[in-house]
Amino acid sequence: MIQITLPDGSQRDFPGPVTVAEVAASIGAGLAKAALAGKVDGKVVDTSYRLDKDAALSIITAKDADGLEVIRHSTAHLLAYAVKELFPEAQVTIGPVIENGFFYDFSYKRPFTLDDLAAIEKRMAQLAARDEPVTRRVLPRDEAVAYFKSLGEHYKAEIIASIPAGEDVSLYREGSFEDLCRGPHVPSTGKLRFFKLMKVAGAYWRGDHRNEMLQRIYGTAWATKDELQQYLTMLEEAEKRDHRKLGRELDLFHVDDHAPGLVFWHPKGWTVWQGVEQYMRRVYQDNGYQEVKGPQLLDKSLWEKTGHWDKYRENMFVTESEKREYALKPMNCPGHILIFKQGIKSYRDLPLRYGEFGQCHRNEPSGGLHGIMRVRGFTQDDGHIFCTEDQILPECVAYTTLLQKVYADFGFKNIIYKVATRPEQRIGFDEVWDKAEHALIECLRASGCDFEISPGEGAFYGPKIEYTLKDAIGRQWQCGTMQVDFSMPERLDAEYVGEDGARHRPVMLHRAIVGSLERFIGILIEEHAGALPTWLAPVQVSVLNITDAQAEYARDVVKALKNQGLRAELDLRNEKITYKIREHSMQKLPYILVVGDKEKAAGAVAVRARGNADLGVMSLDAFAQRIAGDIANKR
Repeated sequence: MIQITLPDGSQRDFPGPVTVAEVAASIGAGLAKAALAGKVDGKVVDTSYRLDKDAALSIITAKDADGLEVIRHSTAHLLAYAVKELFPEAQVTIGPVIENGFFYDFSYKRPFTLDDLAAIEKRMAQLAARDEPVTRRVLPRDEAVAYFKSLGEHYKAEIIASIPAGEDVSLYREGSFEDLCRGPHVPSTGKLRFFKLMKVAGAYWRGDHRNEMLQRIYGTAWATKDELQQYLTMLEEAEKRDHRKLGRELDLFHVDDHAPGLVFWHPKGWTVWQGVEQYMRRVYQDNGYQEVKGPQLLDKSLWEKTGHWDKYRENMFVTESEKREYALKPMNCPGHILIFKQGIKSYRDLPLRYGEFGQCHRNEPSGGLHGIMRVRGFTQDDGHIFCTEDQILPECVAYTTLLQKVYADFGFKNIIYKVATRPEQRIGFDEVWDKAEHALIECLRASGCDFEISPGEGAFYGPKIEYTLKDAIGRQWQCGTMQVDFSMPERLDAEYVGEDGARHRPVMLHRAIVGSLERFIGILIEEHAGALPTWLAPVQVSVLNITDAQAEYARDVVKALKNQGLRAELDLRNEKITYKIREHSMQKLPYILVVGDKEKAAGAVAVRARGNADLGVMSLDAFAQRIAGDIANKR
């Protein structure tokens, strides 16, 4: 007898080996029909998987996260199946699941067009409608290599040949198409109903620019029609909010081929930058941070001591002078240790909090650059706290509280918390990692935060909390971090004099709230669709006259607003007032003030708020109080 334990704790006995599909059928016809896969003792498997011993089993359906993963994986194969039917000479390479969808890379004699994409998607729907079974078989490695070579699939043969000799490989077939894959997959193509192909892009074979450029077709797949439509609607909204598009339209910044991955800030954009930086500077001042500034270039030997040279060399810009090798700093932490080491530090000095708006450079691949979101030169609101082990927990709790307030001021209330634990490639002893991970977990518990564990996602020198923002249209942006580091102070010989008079190593907490200012401003632009809150808007109010008769009064209004510290501009152009209002509205200004003869006579202004809201006529003092309230309350 084989005993199967279900998620509710109930058990079912079977006289002999049984498949996942058969277990589902024994529970009910509805579940058998909905089953996409199974999870046996924590491992996701096909519904055809045979259980030959006692096991814990859950049936995976489209309602489960694992089920969506299986749907997307199988839809990638459906894409390759359709391409091979329409373009038999195309060679298939790899097709993994990615966030919100999948892609598949192909080698073909000509570029795929948008018409090709439409035809492929149509054929995918036809193949899904056939509801062909998806079956698995296993071949020895060498036999599989010969098989794919016989099909003319040389890329597949190369992939399999890289697998160690003597191993078996699994293949999945649906109709006339068979593909190398570990699985699992849906039981039949009829389970794949809600998908859409998105775009075609270039991708080098095996990610190496020295290899052939392949064609990567991206797609998305979902469990229901509503989920697919919601995602497509979100993408439409995201396109409207694209910070690159809004950056041009609002004259905030540009990027240029003369400096790839670097940002040219225009006056309005730099005003936004200064708003963010000065706000964060006040956060430093109000929370016990001492602002410091480190150099851009540091000797190679320092990066070797910290471990960055081994782990991060390919992402560093390197230069040489007088036969010494230097690197542009990709992060600020080693410089802060060097500052800490100047002079003798006592336990009474701890916690010691350093903050820096440190400019960093990282040699990101050109294909990964994206507006101001992914750049090669950026500035971080970087901070490092040197403390004792006993101070780790209170410092981390205080930091989380501070971060929550900062995000709320910028308009973000929904924060996702994750603890990223030790990676395989790391420095330091396991007992040190145990202490660091425990401190971060206890910090979030003490802060009352629900959190997830991200196994193996920590930095090579320490675990971290990742603070991820969820924006207005549901996208997630990982911004803030808190990392506990016992190793770098050891490597760079940082120490303090303890209460016992002996020398001790401080613990180093690496923290950033907004992270890269460039990226955070890009996120803000997209979150607010360019309509930045009044306190951050580069122009807070524009004053428009109706005729030349009000020009002098309009100048006086602007002067009065500027004297109150407001960012006000004047438009005296000889244009129709409706034209001027429309043009300034497109710049997403918080307020537009119109002055005509009546307003001039009354010493008042006609106020229009963003969104074409007519607030009527009010005195200049009343308006000034209104906008001051917006700014003070971060509205």
